[in-house]
Amino acid sequence: MPHQLSKDTIPVRKGEELDLAVLELFLRSNIENLPNGTLELLQFSAGHSNLTYQIKIGDWEAVLRRPPLGPLAPKAHDMEREFTIISELHPVFSVTPKPILFSKQEGIVGSPFFIMERKNGTVIDTSFPEGISVTKALCQQLSEVMVEKLVELHGINYKETGLGAISKPEGFTERQVHSWLGRYERVKTGEIAAVESLKRWLAANIPVQQTSTVIHYDYKFNNAMFNESLSEMVGLFDWEMTTVGDPLADLGVVMSYWNQADDPVEIKNGLGKAPVTVNDGFFTRKQFIELYAKKSGRDVTNMNFYLTFAYFKLAVICQQIYYRYIKGQTNDLRFAHFNDKAKMLIEHAARVSSGEL
Repeated sequence: MPHQLSKDTIPVRKGEELDLAVLELFLRSNIENLPNGTLELLQFSAGHSNLTYQIKIGDWEAVLRRPPLGPLAPKAHDMEREFTIISELHPVFSVTPKPILFSKQEGIVGSPFFIMERKNGTVIDTSFPEGISVTKALCQQLSEVMVEKLVELHGINYKETGLGAISKPEGFTERQVHSWLGRYERVKTGEIAAVESLKRWLAANIPVQQTSTVIHYDYKFNNAMFNESLSEMVGLFDWEMTTVGDPLADLGVVMSYWNQADDPVEIKNGLGKAPVTVNDGFFTRKQFIELYAKKSGRDVTNMNFYLTFAYFKLAVICQQIYYRYIKGQTNDLRFAHFNDKAKMLIEHAARVSSGEL
């Protein structure tokens, strides 16, 4: 049997409950051949954004995703768009969960939502599940799988999918930079000394985009699932940021999550416990980028820009979450100090931009 993460799911958090009777009636009316039994609901503990639940009736189980509670930014947390993405990618990229249904009926769970297959396997985040012998060879193997799947995703011909219709590939990087600069201004809650020069540097150093590919834009270990031997990726999740854009922007995001042993402590532990990539045997960012370049054939000369931008994006995401918290749009105490995380990431991005790291 595959390893099952004991902390994969938790009881539903207070305030994030769903009406089980209403939901079960909807499921039985829209999904054929559901078994007898009572609907059971658990919540996936990871993630700070969309609410993701395990739904189970008898031996049938699936995953339900809905937006977070409270007011949402325009175009953010678009459930129909994410459902379209997995619908287009599942046939050509097997680690994508199989879509089951999408609903705009807000009376079922309080918002539009979709349901997809529940994949089973091992998810790795800040530690390995019990019973796994962690060796340098295993860590290297996992590093290689992560590179290979990213290259495979970037190798999909997006023109043979419907993703081009919901994306704007041309000018992606420039548009992204100015969009995220604007997002920061809308949610800032204090002054950070390093931010103005960093913003000017980002606007002035946008590389010419080489090509356009499908990009996941949130590709990291805790969004991936592996088989029992950890030799193969069997699932990839959280497709909400996916679009057609600059593959190096995607690689920059991957590397912003890929902490290594010699990183500053505040970066390794700034968003919680350090990810497994700090363990001996995992690729350094340099090794990851070099293997990606070799396998994809892409010029990675400007990765310093893309990594700087990725850290800035992470800072803005933390600041957005903190803004929602202080405005009372979420009561989750995990978010009470996300402004400090945003400041730390902006200062780190500034150091990366100057070539200090």
